[in-house]
Amino acid sequence: MADQRQEPGEPPTWGERLTPRAREIVHAARELVEESGAEKLTMRSLADRLGIKAPSLYKHFPDKQAVEVQLIAQMLDECAAACEAAETQAPGSLEAIADAYRAYALRHPHLYRLATERPLPRHALPDGLEDRTAAPLVRACAGDGELARAAWAFAHGMVILEIHGRFPEGADLGAAWKKGTRALIR
Repeated sequence: MADQRQEPGEPPTWGERLTPRAREIVHAARELVEESGAEKLTMRSLADRLGIKAPSLYKHFPDKQAVEVQLIAQMLDECAAACEAAETQAPGSLEAIADAYRAYALRHPHLYRLATERPLPRHALPDGLEDRTAAPLVRACAGDGELARAAWAFAHGMVILEIHGRFPEGADLGAAWKKGTRALIR
């Protein structure tokens, strides 16, 4: 995988082709998702948030899925930046990457769920974004793509179970994360 780090001050990968009004729409959609979950995002609720009529949204996006693609790209872009920052602080540390991934997902649980609980719309994402998002993990796994996939599956499984409240009360999830990531690097 290519080493694709976004330079500080560069525009985010997710919206580089959007008009200012389309960015405003995505921003409002993000607010709705973060507040209430992806299931509450409709073109009508989005239009209400913006104080416009729903048909006006279709001048900028063909449908709700196109708005969701922008939110997914935004999540991937931000998650990549969080993992890149962790990698800068602790080069080669799978634990640091996993901790950054978990922290990001727990700060944005509704956005995380939108981006990960459905098929990934790869065809509609900005070129290179998925690779950029995976790159810190692949580097922490010394280029071993299969180990990186296993590490991502562990991290995603743990975080989605945590988001859904599936662990017993009092479970030491920090310890489980450490033990899981350490087991992967042995």
